[in-house]
Amino acid sequence: MSPNPIDALVLTGYGLNCDNETAHTLALAGARPHRVHINALIDGEVSLEDFQIMVFGGGFSWGDDHGAGVVQAVRMKNKIGDQLLQFVARGRLVIGICNGFQVLVNLGLLPGLDGDCTRRCVALTHNDCGNFRDDWVHLGVSASTPCVFTRGLTRLELPIRHGEGKFFADAATLARLEAQGQVVLRYVDASGRPAAGAFPANPNGSLNDIAGICDPSGRVFGLMPHPEAYHHWTNHPDWPRQKEPLRRAGRPLPGGSTPGVRIFENAVNYLREA
Repeated sequence: MSPNPIDALVLTGYGLNCDNETAHTLALAGARPHRVHINALIDGEVSLEDFQIMVFGGGFSWGDDHGAGVVQAVRMKNKIGDQLLQFVARGRLVIGICNGFQVLVNLGLLPGLDGDCTRRCVALTHNDCGNFRDDWVHLGVSASTPCVFTRGLTRLELPIRHGEGKFFADAATLARLEAQGQVVLRYVDASGRPAAGAFPANPNGSLNDIAGICDPSGRVFGLMPHPEAYHHWTNHPDWPRQKEPLRRAGRPLPGGSTPGVRIFENAVNYLREA
């Protein structure tokens, strides 16, 4: 463990169900993860000041009864909204994955236009296909984004599993996100060409094929795909077909960090450098 460990808070409780995988992936990336129940944070038993990374993970918080991520966002905004804003203002990192992305949007931490991290101005709504999607997608990474988490990445594959993943905003907001480099990830096809809204490359009908955005600083990042679910090469559904040609040709199998782990490594490295 580094003499200056990076402590990461991973929220748990009330339907959040990706906390163990997320904590494991953070550990692989060199962070020191802490799974913390949302009540412990709200009640003050655990302080945000002790962490450098905060993860709003995947799942179905409060059963998504009033819309994906709505109840969690309202509860956290009313109870610890000022603490969240201070956490971001101090230069700490926040990532929201799937349900966590939905929470960040509802809180207003994303997209944070004009420095306003309290106003909701984009939405993640029901998939155009009309059903829950559980699949793997191809993603392109913007070359102009300030996002801390995607440095050095250009193309990647990650799994999705959501029923409300369609990114939606009015034309003016979309134009600002594009112009300011806040669109981080887009759905593309297997060859890397834009999905152009076509299903299933774009699995939910997201406008401009948007799969992830960041705030203007690049330190708050939300995405619908699950990087924590690709923490080992064998997680990929095509792993048996990928490894056999390599094995037969006597070539080495993939090693090192998967793209999912690299997203978290980027966060850890950024904080250590800072």
